[in-house]
Amino acid sequence: MDVTIRVHDLCRDYVVRSMFSNKTKRVVKALNGINFEVKKGEIFGILGPNGAGKTTTIKILATLLLPTSGTAKVFGYDVEKHPIEIRKRINLVMGGERNLYQRLTALENMEYFAELYNVPLNIRKKRIYDLLGLAGLQKERWSDKVETYSKGMKQRLQIARGLINDPDCLFLDEPTIGLDPIGARELKNIVKTLTRMGKTIIFTTHYMQEADELCDRVAILNKGTIVTIGTPTELKKTYTEKFQIDLTLTFITHDHLEHLQNLKHVNYVRVNELEKKTHLFIDTQACSEAVESVFNVLHGIPIQDVSIKKSTLEDVYVKLLGGEH
Repeated sequence: MDVTIRVHDLCRDYVVRSMFSNKTKRVVKALNGINFEVKKGEIFGILGPNGAGKTTTIKILATLLLPTSGTAKVFGYDVEKHPIEIRKRINLVMGGERNLYQRLTALENMEYFAELYNVPLNIRKKRIYDLLGLAGLQKERWSDKVETYSKGMKQRLQIARGLINDPDCLFLDEPTIGLDPIGARELKNIVKTLTRMGKTIIFTTHYMQEADELCDRVAILNKGTIVTIGTPTELKKTYTEKFQIDLTLTFITHDHLEHLQNLKHVNYVRVNELEKKTHLFIDTQACSEAVESVFNVLHGIPIQDVSIKKSTLEDVYVKLLGGEH
């Protein structure tokens, strides 16, 4: 197995001083002994509430923070001992509008960062053009100042900027924050393209559907500790393997409802009367058996609509962290 990142017993403490006295201080454990590995070419998601340690983890791996204890290695290089070697092969894109110069054009931003990363002159122009194209920025806007761009355009430019040194590993810290649904979808398509190019992506987000769709594996953090780690499918199966059967009926009797609630494979039944229609929401962990039993009970009652929903990564997140943050 080709591993890009190895993290072992990683800790990071912050000393918080009182605003009233420099002598009064307390230690906050941002990371409390976390362990994980990231494989080459993988999209690895780091999820968790505010203050869970997501950005701290990203910053340590990107050599912007030193750990208090433990080890973190990227491409086999220790983040404390060999930060320069790591920086040659990584880049970092933060959410929002940071790391761009608003009064410069897209081309000027890209040329500036190309110079910082010592991109060879003989390939610089082509790489800039290719990356702006990959990011989906229209050519007629390349010479416009970044301050005239929408949030989505700025974030796509940030992705292009983050690829200027052709990194093997790209850290994306909440890259879709503040984007509208179209902008977020475009950015996710870019991330998928990057993995097809062999890039390893470390991805933090608050959007569970986004992580469910994009990530090969995810780690859920809470209070500096990894609560669980695995593929979205594995986590859903382990923690919340369930289905919801949604039905729209013209009516339902009390006897039918009581019979449904007593079915072997039905966990619970919720009823909502809306616009002269009856909506049933039936929770089950044995979908095919429950569907057959439910339809037998409802025989003779006109069913106007039916749909089945699987559990989501958000269900896992809520089950593991609900009420703890």
